[in-house]
Amino acid sequence: MSRLKSTWLSGLVVAGAMAWGLGAAAADPIRIGIANFGEHPQLNASIAGFKKALAENGFVEGKDVVYTESHTNFDASLVPQMIAKLQAEQPKLVYTITTPVSQIAKKALAGSGIPVVFSAVTDPVAAKLVPSWEAGDDGMTGATDLQDVAAVMAFTHKLLPNAKRFGVPYNPGEANDQALLDKIKEAAPDAGFEVVEVGVDNVNDIQQRIASFAGKADVIYTPASNLLQPAIGAVSAAARQAQIPIVNSDDGAVRDGVVPASFAVNYEQVGVNAGKIAAQILKGADPKTIAPSRPAYEDHAPLISKKAAAAFGIEVPAALATECNCVVD
Repeated sequence: MSRLKSTWLSGLVVAGAMAWGLGAAAADPIRIGIANFGEHPQLNASIAGFKKALAENGFVEGKDVVYTESHTNFDASLVPQMIAKLQAEQPKLVYTITTPVSQIAKKALAGSGIPVVFSAVTDPVAAKLVPSWEAGDDGMTGATDLQDVAAVMAFTHKLLPNAKRFGVPYNPGEANDQALLDKIKEAAPDAGFEVVEVGVDNVNDIQQRIASFAGKADVIYTPASNLLQPAIGAVSAAARQAQIPIVNSDDGAVRDGVVPASFAVNYEQVGVNAGKIAAQILKGADPKTIAPSRPAYEDHAPLISKKAAAAFGIEVPAALATECNCVVD
C-alpha cells in the first residue's frame, strides 16, 4: 500500500471517529435536577406535570432529557446539601418545588449559570424570588400556585351559607403562608367574611392551635402550607373535635374522606405551567424575560366528600351539589 493511500485511509478513520464522537455527544440527553421538599400528592403532581409539559415540547424523558429527583422529607436544614448534590451533576436546569427550596436554591446557585424554574410557590415576589409579577430574575422564574381567594370564599359561602368567620391557620415562618393570609385579609370584606388567624409553627402544636378556633370561627380554611398539609389528618381531627368544618386547599384529603371540602388548584397544571417555562429556557430564552405564571380560574376545582361532610355535621346544599357536580362518596 502506498504511503499516500495509507495516510488517506488513516484520515478517513480519524474523521469517522470524530464524526461518531460528535454524534454521540449530540445524542446525550439533557440533565435536569428536581429539588422537591418532600413526598406529597400535590408536590408529586407538580413533578408529573413538569415532565409532561417538557415531553410535549420535544424533551422526551430517557431520550432527550434525564432527571435526577431528590427531596428532604420536609427538613429545611437538608436543602443546601440536596442542592449541592444536584449542582455537582452539572444539570442544564434545576426545577425547585416549594418556597423554602426555591429560596435556598436561588442563593446557592447564584452565578452558577444554572437556571432555576420554581413551582408550588404562592407569592414569588414576597419570597424575593423575582422582582415583580411582570418579570423573572437573573437565572430564575417559574409557576405559582396562587389561589383565587375570592373564588374560595364564594364556594365557602355556597357550602356554608351561614358562615361569617373565616379561620386561617398558617405558619408565620413560611413566606407562602404569610402571603396568602395577606390576600385573604384583603378579599374578606368584599366576600362578607371576618378573618380569624392562628399561627402554627410546630406540628406538635396543631391540636392546641386548631382547638383555639372553637367559638371564634365558623369555618377553617387550610392553605397549601408545607407544615399544615402533610399533617392535615391532625388538623382535621382537631377541627372535627371543635365542630368546625374545613375547606382545604388540596383535594387529596377530600378524596380520602379526611376533610369535608376543598377548592383547590390543580398542581399537575402548576407543574405543566413550570414545564412550559423550562422548555423556553432550554431553547434559549432568558429567565429574566419570562414573567412567573399564575393558575387560571379554570385551573381550580371544588370537591366535597359526602362521608366527611356528614362526620362534620354538614348538609351539602342540593343546589351546590347540582351546580358543581363535585360530590364524592
